Amino acid sequence: MRRPTAGIRRVQGLALLAIAAPLLVLVAALGTRVEAWPVEVGYDRLTLQAAWYLSFAGAAAAFGALVLSFANFRKLGGLALFAVLAAGVTLGGFVWQKSRFAAGPVENISTDLVEIPGFGDLGDERGGRGPGPAAGPEACPGARPVMRQIAPTTAIYALEQAGFTLRGAGVGRADGTRTGFWFGVDHDAVIRIRPGRTDIRVAARDHRAHGGEACRMATAISETLRAAA
Repeated sequence: MRRPTAGIRRVQGLALLAIAAPLLVLVAALGTRVEAWPVEVGYDRLTLQAAWYLSFAGAAAAFGALVLSFANFRKLGGLALFAVLAAGVTLGGFVWQKSRFAAGPVENISTDLVEIPGFGDLGDERGGRGPGPAAGPEACPGARPVMRQIAPTTAIYALEQAGFTLRGAGVGRADGTRTGFWFGVDHDAVIRIRPGRTDIRVAARDHRAHGGEACRMATAISETLRAAA
């Protein structure tokens, strides 16, 4: 009786290790959201470093669980296959996300690179933690200006449709901020309205790569504005 019990415990232990990385990401995200620790700990260290390395250990553990389950596959096969699936999805997700980070444009997109729209009271660099020089349509083709003066109400609508919370609006501009759900990463947006042209800028408040989030949001705003023009 001891050998089957020991085998079950080994498979269970390996299966637990196989799901350790996604559990760590969940704990890191929740802890960051409730401000138990700063984003530097929850995102940079626990997620991008610790969970990344742990995902490789989880994949190896899942393979080990699958091999051990062959001795009693009817009882242990389901757990082992679940471990393989969980570990594979986790490791694949990390690889995909890191490729997005490497390929995505900078998190500072402006439709006008000659006279870049500012963020008003936030300051252009927002405490010196900004993502660096702005990139334009050559890096983010969907972020295009609207070649007309749009109504402020349309600008407000475009920001809200892209998930931004309005910070302020007037005849010549509309400003918004969007806070990410998992780690509370902030992106700011401004729509600058002038006679004959409306420009957009979206930028992260930090220096991290986010897989082109600024580009996607600037594109969404641009599409909404051009559809309403």
